[in-house]
This record gives sequence, C-alpha cells and structure tokens, in this order.
Amino acid sequence: MRNNVSRSDTVTGPAVGPAVAPAVGPAAGAAIASIIAPAAIQAAAPTAAPAARAMASSPPTRTALLTAALVTVLAGCAADPQTGVAVSPGAAVPSPSAPSATVSSPSSPSVAPPSPGAVMSPRASGTPGGTPDLGAAQEVARGIEVPWGLAFLPEGDALVAERDSGRVLRVPARGGQAREVYRVPGVAAGGEGGLLGLAVSPDYAADRYVYAYLTTDSDNRIVRFRLDDRTPEVLFDGIAKAAIHNGGRIAFGPDGMLYAGTGDAGEGDSSQDPARPNGKILRLTPGGDPAPGNPTSGSPVYSLGHRNVQGLAWDGRGRLFATEFGQNRLDEVNLIRPGRNYGWPEVEGGGDTRGGRFTDPLVTWSTSEASPSGAAIAGDTLYVAALRGERLWAVPLRDGATGEPRAELTGRYGRLRTVAVAPDGALWLTTSNTDGRGDVRDGDDRILRYPPRRDAD
Repeated sequence: MRNNVSRSDTVTGPAVGPAVAPAVGPAAGAAIASIIAPAAIQAAAPTAAPAARAMASSPPTRTALLTAALVTVLAGCAADPQTGVAVSPGAAVPSPSAPSATVSSPSSPSVAPPSPGAVMSPRASGTPGGTPDLGAAQEVARGIEVPWGLAFLPEGDALVAERDSGRVLRVPARGGQAREVYRVPGVAAGGEGGLLGLAVSPDYAADRYVYAYLTTDSDNRIVRFRLDDRTPEVLFDGIAKAAIHNGGRIAFGPDGMLYAGTGDAGEGDSSQDPARPNGKILRLTPGGDPAPGNPTSGSPVYSLGHRNVQGLAWDGRGRLFATEFGQNRLDEVNLIRPGRNYGWPEVEGGGDTRGGRFTDPLVTWSTSEASPSGAAIAGDTLYVAALRGERLWAVPLRDGATGEPRAELTGRYGRLRTVAVAPDGALWLTTSNTDGRGDVRDGDDRILRYPPRRDAD
C-alpha cells in the first residue's frame, strides 16, 4: 500500500513517493488541519474508517470530509481507543522548563488505565519485564556495523538491523555468533538514513512477518517480509528522507497496531502539517492501512508536532511514551495521547502551550546529556538510550507521573542507540560508536544483555 497521508498542490519540500489519489482535497485538508492541531481529537465512529485502498480508488467528497471533521470536534472528549483514557481538547501536561533532567510535577495529571473494553495483546511489544541488573552486563554480540533496529523472535533470539549494510542479523538469546539471515534490498544508507527500525509481527508464529523501516533512494518507507522471501512488501512509503531526522523506530503496540516514529527530514513545517507523514507518530494496521480509531478517520497520523522520534515504549497499562531529539536546547520524553500536538517547530521542550494547543513533555534534558534514541520499559522504569550523552537514563514511572531520572553506565560503552526488553525479561542494549559520530572501541559495535534481578521476583 502507498502513503495515504493526503497532499495538496501547495505542499512544498522533498518528493514524497509515487503519485497516488489524494485522500483529501486542499480545502478539506485545511479544514482537518484546523481541527487536528488542537490537542486531543478522536474519530466518532472508528469502525467507519475506510480502507486506504478504497480511499485511493474513490476519494471522499469535500462535503463528507467537512462533515467528518465536524463530528471529530464533537467527539473531542472521546476515549483513546488504545488506552481508554478520556481526552479533552486544551488539556496539557505541565512541565518545568529547566534545562537539565527536568520532570513533571508530582501533581501533574495522571493517566487513567485502559477501559474494560480496550483490546490488549500480551504478545505485542512493550510488555514490561522485571528490574534489570545493570551491574551484570553480558556481551551477547560484537563487531556489528552500526546496529539500529532490534526486535525479538518468540523463542528469544534477536533480530538486529545494520543501518549501512542493510543486513538483518540473528543473535542467539544467550549470546553467540551473529549471523546474517536477511539483506533488505533497496537500502540507500547516507547520513542518518539506512536500515533503521525492526519489528516482529505479534502473530509471528502464524504469519512469519518481520517489519522494517528503511531509507531508499527516494524516501523512507515501511516494508514487511519473511526471512525466506527476498521480495519485501511495501506497506507505507512517501515519508520524506534527508541526511538528518529520518525517525525510524517502529513497534507493535498492545493493541496489535503498528506504530512508527518519523522525523521532520530537516523541514520543521512538515511536523505541523497533518497532510504530511513527517514529524509524526503514525498508527497503522499490520497491513499498512490507517488504523481504525485514529484521531482523523482514514489518516495514519496518531500525534503530530514532533522533530525526530526514535523511541517508543508502552507501560503495563497501555500508555505510550516516546523519546524525541531536540534541536539545540532540550531533548524530550513525551506521554503520547491521540491527536495531541507536541509543538515542534514552534516549541522546543516545555514552554508556552498557546492556550492548550501544544502538549508539554514529561521530562527534558539538555542535548549534551541525552540525544535520546531507543526506549523500553522494564518494571516501573522507562529506560532511554542516549547517543551524545553516552549513558542510559532510568526514569521512574509512578501512577502516570515521572520521578527523578538517574544516569546509568555514563561513558562506559560510548554512544547508546537501542534498548529493548527480551521475552525472558532481560534488558538488551546496543552501542552506536561506528555510526561516524563516536569513538570506536575494541569490539564495537556490541550488544549487551542485562538479566532481571533475582531479588525482583
């Protein structure tokens, strides 16, 4: 399937893939833009979202779109289909604006648990593990060239993406020789682009699908493939590429939908444009269509106003947290709510929410302390891998609020890219010293495993 984010003739910037029938026209797109920009919107009838292929063959009329937009406004206080959280326009999560590891106040609004009707899948990624023993590192692989994506097969072995080579390596659950099991065709590595995120289907035992986010000669796109099939299926393309800010993290949520963090590709205005996929968190079906229940019916956009999202993680109550690179001042951890606008490029870090139009982050760091990429939740702690900061941040999560972040492993392994929880509860961590921006050490790049603490049972 092709990119179903609508585009008008007035949109400028890099080409966004092959021409497809637009999902909405210019006037309707403007109407939707005026509605999706305020915080928290929901579709009134999620089950009525048209399939993207049907949209491509029969674009909705302007009247229908405006009607749907009006219904969306009226449904502004509907529940998040993923978490069951009631969301009302104008709500914002306050956060101090101090530049060093600032967190939201303990009195900040907490987030309600999923509603009884929420669909949750224990097989989906993001299921929290136990508390990892960060003093018991086990090196499970070394000599990997720019590892980026990391995802686990049901039996515990890991799949690792090499950004520049396009190779997918299989690493045994308890360590051992990494071996190539797939090479993704069409990868055009350059700058921050290449073979980026990986995800394993929640129904892998039945469908055997592996998902990948990659940069090609023309765009960033999401594909899926089986390890014994050399022709990937393109699910979503037309995400603008650049030497920087390609985003690239993908993960299946507890609702069984595929989430993707995209970057602004160096064009901040795209982050505020609901008709463009850049600078967003997208929510798709496993087949690449806009997921039912998205804030705007027929659109893949789940949240907007992002600069460069590279970390996605869910806690045990189905709440989505995302890490985001700032520009010159502040990196962020955000609690993601459907339809919310996180402010980029008008706001970096916490600040003026413009009367509730923007949502403040839960945590901010100076860019020298973080440059946060991967994120994972184990127990009641959010772990964030920091590139420039060369440390693993541990952020306590308590009743929807965040505690004081702790810096772990500072400088011990250099740049850290990806952190993930394995099926056995162990925390895996990848270094990124061979990406052209780090000091290469003997054995780089490597993958480390931290077993769950025995006293955590």
